[in-house]
Amino acid sequence: MTSQEPTEANQTPKPETENNPETENNPETPSFGFNQYAEKINGRFAMIGFLILILLEIITNQDLFTWLGLR
Repeated sequence: MTSQEPTEANQTPKPETENNPETENNPETPSFGFNQYAEKINGRFAMIGFLILILLEIITNQDLFTWLGLR
């Protein structure tokens, strides 16, 4: 047997947190700051707001500035 072959005696144990889903940074878990979850939520709210703006312009036949009284 050569020293390059791994054996049970010289293998280091892997940390228990490596595959633990509770400690992994899950992108679907809410957390503080700029992260993937926050960016997804911000993008979704932006799309909803843009859709509402377009529907408002179609229903009222006025653009946003006219509807707000800025023109």
